[in-house]
Amino acid sequence: MIELSGLTKRYGEKVAVDDLTFTVRPGVVTGFLGPNGAGKSTTMRMILGLDHPTAGDVRIDGRHYHELPDPLTYIGALLDAKAVHGGRTARSHLLWLAQSNGIPAHRVDTVLETVGLTAVARKKAKGFSLGMSQRLGIAAALLGDPRILMFDEPVNGLDPEGIHWIRGLMKSLAAEGRTVFVSSHLMSEMALTADHLIVIGQGRLLADTSMADFVADNAHARVRVRTPDRERLLDALHRAGLTAQDAGDGVLEIEGDAAERIGELAAEHRIVLHELSVRRSSLEEAFMRLTAGAVEYHAHQAPPAAPWGADSRAAASGTGGQAVARTSAEG
Repeated sequence: MIELSGLTKRYGEKVAVDDLTFTVRPGVVTGFLGPNGAGKSTTMRMILGLDHPTAGDVRIDGRHYHELPDPLTYIGALLDAKAVHGGRTARSHLLWLAQSNGIPAHRVDTVLETVGLTAVARKKAKGFSLGMSQRLGIAAALLGDPRILMFDEPVNGLDPEGIHWIRGLMKSLAAEGRTVFVSSHLMSEMALTADHLIVIGQGRLLADTSMADFVADNAHARVRVRTPDRERLLDALHRAGLTAQDAGDGVLEIEGDAAERIGELAAEHRIVLHELSVRRSSLEEAFMRLTAGAVEYHAHQAPPAAPWGADSRAAASGTGGQAVARTSAEG
């Protein structure tokens, strides 16, 4: 179990993590979500003792990280897949980690096989692709057979087979009763993997809830209807106080989860329906809605480039403009 209590980290005037309190419990995959700059990486670094909190406390199974005698046997983590000495082979990298944490050497071969790197065990890490480096980082996290595992963007660089594999691995680890804490920007993947969500924005806790409750609380539903009796259905909906919008291709959409009511109205008025379905927001839509006010970096669509006309030539009277004009002429 990972327990945070009032965890705060300041860098001068900048508050990176702001009074975070939550618990990551065993037996489920807990997703850690937040926009860029929300404080996720800083929080994970403080859990591992790599950064010291300005205030508050974080404990791993009741102890601070520096109090753990052989830390890799308590918590395994992947924060930076490329944080490996390039001159070491995959096997030697894992072997020194094992020896420094009192882990039997046979675990090295076990985890190399688990992550699919046995064939390249004696190749140097500097030649590894990002996907191979991810697998090596996951092997290091599993090395001490810990009860707690923490992954930051574990699917980066993995191919579809690798993504499917890591998804299954995290679920199986949680099913064994382990604590699994994973950060990712891939909402579609998180929706398939996580059971519980911790969401932060600008360093503050925004949500600590189950996946199902998060989507239900921050999403909305729409009912899609298709019928050859469009006008009659519109009249029936209007009399019932329901507003329909044209969604194109002959489809009407009604906000809310009113499928049963619409079906009953259609039956009552003997209106034939070709489609009656409920569309609920995805995890990504729910996440965007919740964190809209906590996004630090906003991108804006660039305006279309002005044609090289009279106004542009007039603006190019300075040195830079002359350089652009010459380049254009020479091209």
